[in-house]
Amino acid sequence: MATSIQSAPVPAHELVYEPKQLPKLRSNYGNYIDSTSVGWMRPTPIDTSVEEMRRRFDEDGYLFVKSVMPREDVLDMRQHYFEHLSPTGILKPGTSPRDGIFDPDEEPIAHNGVGGTDLPEDQERQNKLTTAHTSPIYLAFLEHPKLRSFVREFMGWQKDVLIRRTMLRHNVPNGLSTGIHYDRIFLRAGEADFLTAWVPIGDCSAEGGGLMYLEHSDDVGRAMEKDFTERAKDFTPEERISGFNQNMARDGQLSHNAEELGKTLYKDAKHRWLIADYEAGDVVFHNPYLIHGAAKNEDPLGRIRLSTDLRFYEEGAPLDERWMRSVWRPDDGL
Repeated sequence: MATSIQSAPVPAHELVYEPKQLPKLRSNYGNYIDSTSVGWMRPTPIDTSVEEMRRRFDEDGYLFVKSVMPREDVLDMRQHYFEHLSPTGILKPGTSPRDGIFDPDEEPIAHNGVGGTDLPEDQERQNKLTTAHTSPIYLAFLEHPKLRSFVREFMGWQKDVLIRRTMLRHNVPNGLSTGIHYDRIFLRAGEADFLTAWVPIGDCSAEGGGLMYLEHSDDVGRAMEKDFTERAKDFTPEERISGFNQNMARDGQLSHNAEELGKTLYKDAKHRWLIADYEAGDVVFHNPYLIHGAAKNEDPLGRIRLSTDLRFYEEGAPLDERWMRSVWRPDDGL
């Protein structure tokens, strides 16, 4: 009788992912991005070695890790958030808060949750956004052991510090999305570099308002920050560290037009906007200088994009103390 020979399974981090058709994407303003200027992010399975993860992070400026947290834990957080916001009328009648489907009869501008000057005018809606940041369920989510232990192991830290001012954000279909920036703009007061974790809270299709990263753009971000710093040398210390000083755009963003910015920064070479279909449990980690922003939410299912932005330092590192004073609030000036 012939003996069958079974090949050894291929390690997850060596699997080749089949390319998918690229969706049409745009940012808050401007044209749809040419398909030749869009590409898929490189996914990293959770069982990849730490050494390989660090190599990818150094090479790409980001690390898109699959299944960092259990899916149901993340969906529980999504359900809690939309139960909290449901009195504002944000959800489509008859749908589950766990799904987070936007009511198409509502005006998107009335339900912006991107923070800063893009808040809804209605005070009740503003209060719901603010109090969501102090919910015991959300605060417990920030301490999720899978996430926090991953950060420590990946960074090689004994202890990590998560800054208090986290940003829990929703983007409704056809509403305003996050502008294009690099994170150091807003955390200039600390000398230490930090690690950003962008956590999608629920599934988020590429066209559903998820983050997109300008390929290999951290060198450009560093050069921009050096230029901004030199031009601000005669500012007061408070003005110099502000993400809204006179060298910056009104809202601190580099642009709200991804198609235009990519062409402006790279006239002679093509750097793509990298995107992904995010699933609940995934996390993207990136360095402080990588240029990124959100696509406009045009999710075909009408799902609201929900996410939180977290910044980690090593315990004892000189961090930006402004971001440790309190949780996010609309008038905190940051």
